[in-house]
Amino acid sequence: MNTSQRLENALAKLYTAFHDGSLNPECCISCAVGNICDNTDTWKHFSDFHGSVQLNYVGLVHQRLGRSVNGYTPQELIEVEAAFLKGCGFSVPLRQNSEKPKNPTSKETLFKGLCAVVEYLCMLDGIENVMDYTQVFKAEFEPEIEVKI
Repeated sequence: MNTSQRLENALAKLYTAFHDGSLNPECCISCAVGNICDNTDTWKHFSDFHGSVQLNYVGLVHQRLGRSVNGYTPQELIEVEAAFLKGCGFSVPLRQNSEKPKNPTSKETLFKGLCAVVEYLCMLDGIENVMDYTQVFKAEFEPEIEVKI
């Protein structure tokens, strides 16, 4: 399966952050997009609320100028973050009274968020989900089933 360089880089950064314990959905530097953007918070200025998929004025300007961060447009970045937060169990956009998981940094919660992000990143690049494990369990050939009537 051929993947883009931006996807390869994003997956490597997310993998590293997950395994070294530096992934945190409530921190704009350590969340999924914060890691994709080299642990910076520049992307957070593209929308008014963490988890919103609506670009603000700054985001629209960057989007219309064709700018990107590590290959991802402002719109793609905020959509990736929304997918991560939803996958972790947050209601988006994040607000003071938003629903959130009991333990936002547990490995299980973060893994669910990462699965959502990887699925979305693959969809952006038009490829099959690289984390789709169902193909691994399919038999090479289907057993013949005899039906008697």
